Amino acid sequence: MSYHNSHSLCSGSEDVSQWSRREMLTRTGGGLAGLALFQMLAADGLLAEAPTTGARPPQVYDLKPKPSHFPPKAKNVIFLFQQGGPSQVDLFDHKPALQKYDGKKYPGTVDLFGPDNSGLVLRSPFKFAKHGQSGAELSELLPHLAEVVDDVTFIRSCHTEHNNHIPAQLMMNTGRIFGGRPSIGSWLCYGLGTENQSLPAYVALPEPNNLPVDEARNWTGGWLPPLYQGTMMQAGDNPIVDLKPPAQTSREQQRRNLDVLAKLNAEHARKHPAEGELAARISNYELAARMQTSAFETLDISKESPAIRKLYGLDNAPTAAYGTRCLMARRLVEHGVRFVHIFMGSQVWDHHSSLQEGLTKVTTATDLPVAGLLKDLKSRGLLDSTLVIWGGEFGRMPVAQSVDGRDHNRHAFTIWMAGGGIKPGITYGATDEFGYAAAIDKVSMPDLHATILHLMGLDHKRLIFRHGSRDETLTDVSPARVIKEILA
Repeated sequence: MSYHNSHSLCSGSEDVSQWSRREMLTRTGGGLAGLALFQMLAADGLLAEAPTTGARPPQVYDLKPKPSHFPPKAKNVIFLFQQGGPSQVDLFDHKPALQKYDGKKYPGTVDLFGPDNSGLVLRSPFKFAKHGQSGAELSELLPHLAEVVDDVTFIRSCHTEHNNHIPAQLMMNTGRIFGGRPSIGSWLCYGLGTENQSLPAYVALPEPNNLPVDEARNWTGGWLPPLYQGTMMQAGDNPIVDLKPPAQTSREQQRRNLDVLAKLNAEHARKHPAEGELAARISNYELAARMQTSAFETLDISKESPAIRKLYGLDNAPTAAYGTRCLMARRLVEHGVRFVHIFMGSQVWDHHSSLQEGLTKVTTATDLPVAGLLKDLKSRGLLDSTLVIWGGEFGRMPVAQSVDGRDHNRHAFTIWMAGGGIKPGITYGATDEFGYAAAIDKVSMPDLHATILHLMGLDHKRLIFRHGSRDETLTDVSPARVIKEILA
């Protein structure tokens, strides 16, 4: 429920008794995009049964904790999504052949995507070294990740279905290259519910004032009931837009607004007892007040110690923004939020030119906070139950674009995972000599999704939602397998 202009709800010449319930929720629910209201109603079992299809029994949708298909390895997920396409051959996948053939024609065929691709091999401008007991090779751009490398599993053989940003990131986040599908966070909340009924089950933390390409479709609930979609939060005094009542709205005015909504809903329920969306009467709007208190307290980082601020880089300009979102993610999972999705700004990893300068800038902003997050989770005993995922929508080419950049490459990229049931300190899969294509133990996006669901105790073939006369799953268009080799 939003409080945008809510102080005028009970005043003015317009007869609010003539509004439909949908009009009321639309006019008063914009600030939370309707989601917080749905979540709070579902928490107390106040949402109606879903429309039935054929002879199927009615299904009640809520966010109460649900049993998993089998014992889970992880309870929560933090997905550090790096939009734009990080260059695997400059970060995680050292390829000496790039140095050997630098400036020479690529000895083979590459799927050149955009303009200004020379077809000439481009060496990495960065040095690589082995780190930790695992001996994982990392670029010099990642000194802080190198400190925790033995907690991380690298998957070097990922590939995807499209070379454009939007289809590829939809594939990563929703399982398909076209929009309108539920994100993986929504699927997990649908299947498992959430432990904290006073906070959203699924939180998206984009960069302030710089949303990723395709914006909210990255954390959409698609055709799942609205309570499963992501709630966008932000750093600062107003973590959810319009959740905090305007200063001029008194508690009495707020209470009257809630009473009017309750009366309208009761009248609607009386007139339309069989309507699927909200057939049950909304009996307690004070649930929204619980969320107000919980959200502000959970995301208040002002009382964190100087040591924690240093760990996440909160007092340094280059790392402060990303470090704040990583710390918010830790606090959210600590309070029972099921899925936290952290986004970078629009295409900050998309280095078609000036690769050396661009990669240096973005890794400077993210490397320390990410390592700090892993250290913090581990020190609090949360890493074992929290699955951390780092990755973008595709990788980059081994050949030059615009002299000193790299174009999109859907055939090979690296992601890494840590915590929650992952076997630490290993590298899985491999690419060819130039890092152009996955060559050994290839991992598709459905494979990745099936593995994430498995770690959370869900069988990707059994997590089903009936939509449009079809039993939908996250992975059912392409064959998918759980990557058992990386499981602890």
